[in-house]
Amino acid sequence: MNTILVIALILAMAATLFALIRGIIAFLQTTKEELNLPEGTVRPSSLKQNKMMLNRILFQAAAIIIVAILLLSKGH
Repeated sequence: MNTILVIALILAMAATLFALIRGIIAFLQTTKEELNLPEGTVRPSSLKQNKMMLNRILFQAAAIIIVAILLLSKGH
């Protein structure tokens, strides 16, 4: 059981790192044309940034839950 949780934790941490890097890359790829769009216009790069950062938060939450389960199982 602990082995499966440790593997799941490693995968959640790797997914968090991947989503973070993708979000930073999306941020860096924002063009001047997108920045000069009228206020209120939905920018494609902004949507991608938001999606990647939301994924990062979800993967972090999963990793924290797995760590909590591991700590609870070690306590018994």
